[in-house]
Amino acid sequence: MDDFVRQAPLFAALDDEAASALRQSMVEVQINRGEVLFAEGEPGDRLYIVTEGKIKLGRASGDGRENLVAVLGPGEMFGELSLFDPGPRTATATAVTDVVALGVGHEDLKPWLAQRPEVAAGLLRALARRLRRTNDSLSDLVFSDVPGRVAKALLDLSTRFGISREDGLHVNHDLTQEELAQLVGASRETVNKALADFATRGWLRLEARAVVILDVDRLSRRAR
Repeated sequence: MDDFVRQAPLFAALDDEAASALRQSMVEVQINRGEVLFAEGEPGDRLYIVTEGKIKLGRASGDGRENLVAVLGPGEMFGELSLFDPGPRTATATAVTDVVALGVGHEDLKPWLAQRPEVAAGLLRALARRLRRTNDSLSDLVFSDVPGRVAKALLDLSTRFGISREDGLHVNHDLTQEELAQLVGASRETVNKALADFATRGWLRLEARAVVILDVDRLSRRAR
């Protein structure tokens, strides 16, 4: 089994034999960049684990504005709420790049959760972490300015997608400027101004759908 799948909370509590058996019951799905896996409001009863690529979870307001809830990559789960409370999807899942994911339905997973409480505990921890991040995001919208939110978002993306090289920490987030603005809850113009300021200060270098972080410490201080 691929290492990044093994790191997912769904598998972390299982021994290799049980994890392999559960993996066999999962269905692989492939979606192209820009395609929607499921839409907000649709009925859902399936959890997914990203194995390749990146996927974004977004919500839309009544006037058409969009907000990105999260950007996820290999080894990360989404749709887990449907396992505990099957119902309408709370966000739209859209491929940021070409994506391969593994899906497992509520009915298939129920026996595993009933027989292995450690798996249920792992999923609940994952839900708690997601809730904590949501609470942090809400606090940031109230207490942090846009540059601070941009700095924090870039650092968060760097922990999952960053690659250290001699010239800096390369973060290939694959997001457009508009998507990055949706992630921090601000206008594209304001976010672009913050990025330009960071670049002028020598904290990072801007690249197409990517940044190279040159000064992690200063960016971290700005994120506080």
